[in-house]
Amino acid sequence: MEEVAEHVWAYLQPDGGWCLNNAGLIAPGGGRPVLVDTAATEARARALGEAVARITPHAPRFVVNTHSHGDHTFGNRFFAGRALVVAHEAARAEMALAGLHLTRLWPDVPWGEVRVELPGLTYRDRLTLHPGDFPVELVHPGTAHTVGDTVVWLPRQRVLFTGDIVMSGATPFCLTGSVSGSLAVVERLRALGPETVVAGHGPVGGPGLLDATAGYLRLVQRLAAEGLAAGLTPLEAAREADLGPYAELLDAERLVPNLHRAYAEARGAEPGHRLDVEEMFCEMVEYHGGLPACAA
Repeated sequence: MEEVAEHVWAYLQPDGGWCLNNAGLIAPGGGRPVLVDTAATEARARALGEAVARITPHAPRFVVNTHSHGDHTFGNRFFAGRALVVAHEAARAEMALAGLHLTRLWPDVPWGEVRVELPGLTYRDRLTLHPGDFPVELVHPGTAHTVGDTVVWLPRQRVLFTGDIVMSGATPFCLTGSVSGSLAVVERLRALGPETVVAGHGPVGGPGLLDATAGYLRLVQRLAAEGLAAGLTPLEAAREADLGPYAELLDAERLVPNLHRAYAEARGAEPGHRLDVEEMFCEMVEYHGGLPACAA
């Protein structure tokens, strides 16, 4: 746990690679804590619960899922007995559709007794929680990492929990979202004026994390335009790409599905347009030379 403002903590799982997500805790007086995301495995979710208990004697009353992916949601079941799980309506639908698919991608991970615990409350545009004497705003900023993203904005503290719309030290990922949509969303987040940004993975930062995310995504768009002009497939374009200052980001293989998204959007596809996720993931594995390591 890293305290980022009064009554607000970021829960960090280094190094922020595959399935090593961040969570957050908002614990004002009054005994109604808000947990932002959970964790991928039973052991990690229980460790998160123990970390929460060291901060506050009160169990979370709300669990906010920033999006549907299992590393942020599989731990819901370990808090749902006393907490109401909240997410965007599209995230709930995605969770129901995906089920435990993530566990089949990395069967050697000790997942434990995880299961899909669907949100009990969904919203469409924005929703404000009042766990104490300051508001906690849940905002759907548009299609970015997924079609059902939520950011958690604390206007009084100027703290923004972005979920996986923003990564810190790790490669952005638009497998089921949008490159162009992510760029538009980053600008909406910048307009909020955050001072502290808690990304979905990696260290806590400031507005510079928004700049880095936008810079990488603009590079992806440029690589896609060049690849299309040269008649290259997304996989071929990824193999020829010079990532420049972004080459050292964790999980560089995400470039392949990001290029698939950028190619589709350059051809006129709308943000979040359904693509063949299995094909994109398989090409990502081929580019990497094997299944990426997951340390969850």
